[in-house]
Amino acid sequence: MSATASYLLIPMDVNQKNHLKAYGVAYWVLQNEVEVQWLLNYRGGSFMIKNIKLIETECIIRGVSYEIIADVQSTKILREIADPEVNMDVVKLEKPPKMAVYSPKEKRPWDDAVTLVLTYAEIPYDIIYDEEVIQGVLPLYDWLHMHHEDFTGQYGKFYNGSRNQSWYHEYVKSNEEMARKLGFSKVSQLKLAIAQRIRDYTAGGGFLFAMCAATDSYDIALAAEGIDICKSMFDGDPSDPTAQSKIDFSKSFAFKNYKLSNNPLEYEFSTIDATPSHNKTPQNIDYFKLFEFSAKWDLIPTMLCQNHENIIKGFMGQTTAYNKQYVKPEVLILGENKSLNSARYIHGEFGKGTWTFYGGHDPEDYKHYVHDPPTDLNLHPNSPGYRLILNNVLFPAARKKKQKT
Repeated sequence: MSATASYLLIPMDVNQKNHLKAYGVAYWVLQNEVEVQWLLNYRGGSFMIKNIKLIETECIIRGVSYEIIADVQSTKILREIADPEVNMDVVKLEKPPKMAVYSPKEKRPWDDAVTLVLTYAEIPYDIIYDEEVIQGVLPLYDWLHMHHEDFTGQYGKFYNGSRNQSWYHEYVKSNEEMARKLGFSKVSQLKLAIAQRIRDYTAGGGFLFAMCAATDSYDIALAAEGIDICKSMFDGDPSDPTAQSKIDFSKSFAFKNYKLSNNPLEYEFSTIDATPSHNKTPQNIDYFKLFEFSAKWDLIPTMLCQNHENIIKGFMGQTTAYNKQYVKPEVLILGENKSLNSARYIHGEFGKGTWTFYGGHDPEDYKHYVHDPPTDLNLHPNSPGYRLILNNVLFPAARKKKQKT
């Protein structure tokens, strides 16, 4: 690609026609070995790229708004951002992260917001599942998303409402067959092994992202290592009656001091989930607020919170949000519903890597039920809730610079 002495600015404020596809353009530019400058807190987190005709054409094809600015204008923007009195910064994106989604190959009666938005934004990803993880493929990827998985071996706690449905029987059967194939006597043992492989992947420098029940069930599985927390209808034998007292919260990423749900008929894993309090809140006032971080001092959370709105409408899920009293003190809360004392969007470091948990199922479907059709993102090209997912996708592409202390 050849460039002229001008720049292409992709605005990410309210003037952008399609925020979600703009991320896809940025990813595509990186695939073509062209550097992208992510202008943090400048017009909603805009992208600036050397003016190349092919990139302009790609923006037109994808319906992404752009502006062509002269070299002197780009210099002026960078000078404005560099002002120490201004809460902005520039991060250079250099290499597209290799993406994987941990998801079953067979279709389940629910969709996944991450795969929906990756597909819509035209960002490529591989689907991997238990067999591939056990075979050791995780180090091949920079970024991993955990689809709506239950890592505790309790089949999503769907027993009460769905145990007589054919999809549930297929769900149980496929998991049991996979466990046996991979040498495990129980599904819970297989899922723990997967959770630990993902933990080690993160510790080695991987970027982990998860939503809904894949967040708290994952953390619980790590903390419950070696403890039977599954009732007999899930694994054929009774759970350990002293399981609660044996939970080791130090083994997990995000949560502490919660109480497990021992009732197999309850659609909950533990007291971590804030769904009960959100259920009592009218939809029209269920919002969460993103925190504003210092772009020059707190680069990572600033990247993860880039948006054209900082008050974002809430959305339900099996795990909607996290009761803040169970969030570990070292965990960074990126977005919260202060009135309900719940954290919606949280982030942390583990070893050389990072993880981000995002509560709720679908940012543009307030109550998404099993068997509901997937959201059509053509109707929501400017979704601020979906933007948070895509911030996490681009985050691993950033050139790391030492954080100030």
